Amino acid sequence: MKTLNVKRFCMATVLALAGAAAQAAGFQRGLAANAEGKPLEIGIWYPSPAAVQSTPVGSKTLQVAVNGPVQGKALSLVVISHGSGGSFLGHSNTAMATALADAGFVVAAVTHAGDNYADQSRSVNIMDRPLQISRVIDHMLSSWNGRAAINPERIGMFGFSAGGFTALVSIGGVPDFSKTDAVCRQHPGDFACQLLAKNKQPIVLPPSSSTADARIKAAVVAAPALGFVFAPDGLRKVKVPVQLWRAENDVLLPHPRYAEAVRLALPQAPDYHVVPRAGHFDFMAPCDQAQAAHSPDICASATGFDRVAFHARFNAAIVDFFRKTLGAH
Repeated sequence: MKTLNVKRFCMATVLALAGAAAQAAGFQRGLAANAEGKPLEIGIWYPSPAAVQSTPVGSKTLQVAVNGPVQGKALSLVVISHGSGGSFLGHSNTAMATALADAGFVVAAVTHAGDNYADQSRSVNIMDRPLQISRVIDHMLSSWNGRAAINPERIGMFGFSAGGFTALVSIGGVPDFSKTDAVCRQHPGDFACQLLAKNKQPIVLPPSSSTADARIKAAVVAAPALGFVFAPDGLRKVKVPVQLWRAENDVLLPHPRYAEAVRLALPQAPDYHVVPRAGHFDFMAPCDQAQAAHSPDICASATGFDRVAFHARFNAAIVDFFRKTLGAH
């Protein structure tokens, strides 16, 4: 999730890490059909032999080869779910998308309909999100012009904050939202509780009883929102490997109600990382000077925390995890 200022959260999408320019990242924008609502905007990164160029995409400049040919066969696909109020660009400039593409993965990042920087009309309807992830996977396997290069048995997912919740549901998690009442009475300052109080409506469940997608074979979950709704056994159906990240000093999703609750509920121990001195937004990449001036609460890190160095390790660990769990290219 995010701070209550949606526009400032969007500004947390940042420039690529210094020296991390992509050498093999093709890029396309697309729309995935969504029977549950508006078409879903997606950004697609993939290995390509074409030369990259500085390309404006929204308010950002990406180092990509627009519409370059896809290179490789039987490639793994990783889908990305952003935090509340974000966009498909939310993890592009961390070098995560380009790092994965350089490593031989296809990456599809969605802008969640109804919970993005321009429209938060359905931000409380968090169960919309796993359904939207399935629509993105449908698009990538059946409609994308590079679909022949994807191995449908090698699909992974990355999710941050609300996207981390999305990933857990997508791999079989069953949340119990009745727990929010007791937690929010005791901890009204938690971001989820503030969001619910602001919207003055409960979390709405989808018409389908299941939103899991069996095509997802591995997941990376960073700072998962609403982690407590999975305790104690809401993740018992999760059978895929999980890499789990927690920021030691996360004040938006305080320990132990979120990532720790997820760790304890998973039936198999995750590849668990606690990032010392990190805050919630340190999972977003380092900001440039303009972004730091505009969004200090998102861009500032604790004294002594090297956000640039952390992201180099973060991206490398994610690439390594997906190589091990989905198959090396």
